[in-house]
Amino acid sequence: MKIVAPAGSIERFHAAIKAGADEIYMGLKGFGARRNAVNLTLEEYKDALDYAHLRGVKVFLTLNTIMMDVEIEAISINLRELYKHGLDAVIVQDFGLAKFIKENYPGLELHGSTQMTVANHVEANFLKSIGFERVVLPRELSFEEIKEIREKTDIELEIFVSGALCISYSGNCYMSSFIGGRSGNRGMCAQPCRKKYVSEENESSYVLSPKDQFYGYEEIQKLKEIGIDSIKLEGRMKEPNYVFQTVSYYKELIDGKKVEEKSSHIFNRGYSKGYFYSDRENLMNSDYASNLGKELGILKGRELKLKERIVLGDGVIFLSKDYENLGGTYINKIELIDKTTKKSAEKDETIIIKDTPKGTKYIFRNYSKEINDLTENRLKQVDKKHLIEFNFIGKIGEKARIEVSAYNNKNKKIIATLESDSLLEVAKNKGTSRDVIEEKILEIGDTTFVGKVKNIEIDENLFLPISLLKQLKRDVVTKLSNQLILSYRKNISEEIKKIERKLPIQKDIILSAIASTEEQKDILKKLGIEKIYSRGYDVAREGILKEVDLNNKMATNLYQLLENKNSKVTLGWNLNISNRYAFDYFSSLEKVDTIIVSPEISYRRLEEIGETKIKKAILAYGRPRAMYTELSLFEDNKIEIQNDQGDKFTVLKNSLGNSEIYLEKPLNILKDKEYLRKIGVSELVLEFTTESEEEIQSVLEGQGEYRAYNYEKGVF
Repeated sequence: MKIVAPAGSIERFHAAIKAGADEIYMGLKGFGARRNAVNLTLEEYKDALDYAHLRGVKVFLTLNTIMMDVEIEAISINLRELYKHGLDAVIVQDFGLAKFIKENYPGLELHGSTQMTVANHVEANFLKSIGFERVVLPRELSFEEIKEIREKTDIELEIFVSGALCISYSGNCYMSSFIGGRSGNRGMCAQPCRKKYVSEENESSYVLSPKDQFYGYEEIQKLKEIGIDSIKLEGRMKEPNYVFQTVSYYKELIDGKKVEEKSSHIFNRGYSKGYFYSDRENLMNSDYASNLGKELGILKGRELKLKERIVLGDGVIFLSKDYENLGGTYINKIELIDKTTKKSAEKDETIIIKDTPKGTKYIFRNYSKEINDLTENRLKQVDKKHLIEFNFIGKIGEKARIEVSAYNNKNKKIIATLESDSLLEVAKNKGTSRDVIEEKILEIGDTTFVGKVKNIEIDENLFLPISLLKQLKRDVVTKLSNQLILSYRKNISEEIKKIERKLPIQKDIILSAIASTEEQKDILKKLGIEKIYSRGYDVAREGILKEVDLNNKMATNLYQLLENKNSKVTLGWNLNISNRYAFDYFSSLEKVDTIIVSPEISYRRLEEIGETKIKKAILAYGRPRAMYTELSLFEDNKIEIQNDQGDKFTVLKNSLGNSEIYLEKPLNILKDKEYLRKIGVSELVLEFTTESEEEIQSVLEGQGEYRAYNYEKGVF
């Protein structure tokens, strides 16, 4: 089971590899689901590829965002360079981008991002059938669901085991986008889930902020036993020390060692086991959402009874009863209650804390000197090594011959061979021993390799100058390094296959509706709407497949499309289709008749798609669904919450018990009907959630405030 580690910068990249990561995922500047990370320039990325490949490590490019047409064609320039240089795989969310890569970059592995929300074996098998090598499953799956998927598919499976949890399913969160135009699907999430919200009872808390996920020994052994291919660590925005410690920890767990994790001493906003055991009671941290560290102990007056060992140089912060940060300091004196001073104090000891800010209730350590010093020292001392094998032949009267081989990460054997310039002679005194030859060959500590001698074949009483042997070894290892790097290079045609834009054709436009209840369907029929869809679930988890309505003419997840009983199906807006390449791909699937475009697309980008083989629809009215969560956030089926900026949201509980979060102010672009008809849209979709008959009738009569959200300006 391999470790896939994050690298949001070159420092994190080196830290991950030195700790023992087998695979690295990282982005190019301007692309990927963490566009706010430092990320790498094209030249830095090429150097990183060589660095990784010399150590047998794979590198995956993160293009796991929704793309517009112009972006797909723009990325082709850099992608071609990385492809030629030996890029191992691309992680994608967008089916249009996947189609583009498949057609233009032969042999380049495709991995389905967790943003695709492929949450069952049917969808996983579908990805395999269209050329994907791997899928990253959603974090919301339990172990039993993961196990069932593993039993029913042979595509590679990758599982998140540590790092931040999103409250909403990845790929189905639009809150940041609808509030401020910063889209999580485009790598620019503003993290509104990490803010405080006020409930109807006027209670303020971080109701949408989960703890981070952190699997331990038992969970890793379970995943290992069922044959999971890779475990993924989150943390492209976290510090190199965190990346190093976390990779090191999971490396030891995979090797079967029970060790104590140290990552929580470096970054900590609370940890849980996520959804692994189907236990959803301990997922949230409503008290605070940022990295406060670990609580040091119980404060009574000036006395602090320690829950953790502390040392001089540790950093602490003082917090109020509401976890408000009141200030911080470094510990420069540790005084016990008997007035003695020490360089460190252990758990359960009581120390004196002087000069705490007024209102201090809690003291947290947010910097552990011991852990950080230990990590930085190890970072300087270790490196990941690539195994190479030596063969040496020394015959009197012949040239010395040395051969070294290694496998690249494509399992291709690379061999380098050298011979000496001169012939070997008989020793005048004692001949060179096999042990000495092996010892000198294996002295390669200043390289990226660790050596193993496979065979030494020498004549008795052979004279072999040690300087000659060392030079041969150095030169053949250098030769192997060069050959190893070159083994990843690929050739590619300069021609890129593109889908040319066709001018849109004006359409006869119809109104359709998505209804949440049978009562709403009856109202809509009475008001003359003929095409009515049922509101579905954004995600088809393995454990709820029997609950998915396969008679619905609208599919809001891939499973509902693939298994649908209708001959013509409309794809829901939450499938995030935003470019002509995705339209072209889905037009090849027999059942797809109409696509509701992503609500994150602007009118300008919609025009750029042009004419398509299948019909275009657009969400023209509806309370925007900001989040689709796997949790039941409140006991009530309907509750209102509000953020600090005054934005109001309605939290609805669906029939599965999951919470769906809607903005208060509805989207309404019905006044743009004539314009949309001219640019090739054939269907305006109205989505109703809690609307009454009067409200539905009002919408159909064209009343209500015009509000275009992202259609007007687009998203970042």
